[in-house]
Formats: sequence, C-alpha cells, structure tokens
Amino acid sequence: MSNAPVNNGRRRFLTATTAVIGGVGAVGVAVPFIKSWNPSAKAKAAGAPVEIDLSKVEPGQLIRVEWRGKPVWVVRRTEKVLAELKNLDGQLRDPNSEEPQQPSYAQNPTRAVKDEFFIGVGICTHLGCSPTYLPDSFGEQVEGVEAGFFCPCHGSKFDMAGRVFAGVPAPLNLVVPPHQYLNDTTVVVGVDQEGNA
Repeated sequence: MSNAPVNNGRRRFLTATTAVIGGVGAVGVAVPFIKSWNPSAKAKAAGAPVEIDLSKVEPGQLIRVEWRGKPVWVVRRTEKVLAELKNLDGQLRDPNSEEPQQPSYAQNPTRAVKDEFFIGVGICTHLGCSPTYLPDSFGEQVEGVEAGFFCPCHGSKFDMAGRVFAGVPAPLNLVVPPHQYLNDTTVVVGVDQEGNA
C-alpha cells in the first residue's frame, strides 16, 4: 500500500472527462438510431398529397395518378353520363353511398365535390384488381348504360360515380380519396379541407 497523497483534483478531472466522453458517445449512437425511426424520403413522397392539373382533361377522358401506391382515377364526366347516373339507383347495391368509402362531402349521387369530375381509387373492392374504364362500350356489361368500370378478374361492375352494381362480387363502391380543389383547374388528392388524409 502506497503512502502517497491522493490527488483529488486529478481524480475529479479524470472522472468528469470520462463522463463527458461517454455522454458524447451515447449521443453519437442515439442520433442515428432515432433518425432511423423517421420515414424515408421515398415513403414520405408515396404518402404525400398529389396535385393534379385538370385544365387539359377532355370530357370522357380518364387520367391516372399514384397516391400512397394506389392508382387514383380522375374522370371528366360528360353531361350525358351525369344524366344517366340519376336513372341507375334501382340497379345499384349502395346507390346513396351509405357505406363509408367516401368523405362526407362526396356522399351524394355523383360522389363528387364537382359533379363534372369523378375522383376514385382504381381498385376493385372485391379482391383488389384494377377495373377497366369503358367510356363507350359498357353497355355490353350493363344494358342501357353507356359508360362505367368493369373488373375483368371476377366481373364486378361500377357506374361512373364508382357505385357498384347489385349482383356482382364487389361488396362496396369504389373508394373516394380525400381531396380538395385549390381552384377551378387544380385538385389535390390526399388531403381535404376537413383535415382528412
């Protein structure tokens, strides 16, 4: 056992230095670990709202965009198609859109904020296939109906408001995503004025 005096100042300095270096090391390890919990830029972009320019969409035309990895359809409906929607209630499973596949502002006969444009997720509510848009040959599927969506996987049929016909495998209308119009020619899909996303 040594009789040399203990240098308390040096001991405190070494203890403090060790604690500081250990703290810096802990922060150095924690920061990347905590950052890894945040979604990647690709994941953020996939879920981000999508802005769509409607100025070049012709009557009867369907355009597709991707939102959250799903196809979203925007269809500019003609006056004839809009008039036809009013006569289909007796052939539809949920003509008044009482099931919750649309925001409250799209719970109407056209399932739209602006009657002219139908905005819907292009995935069949039966098993997830993507229906085909038939702008002028849907009458082969439903007599007397000019335009609609037909799912080739199992034969589900939807009108131009995305409402499902009765007697087909799909149990629900097509989903209407949250959306809002910024002006007459621009719509944003993925967020609405009610704060839904």
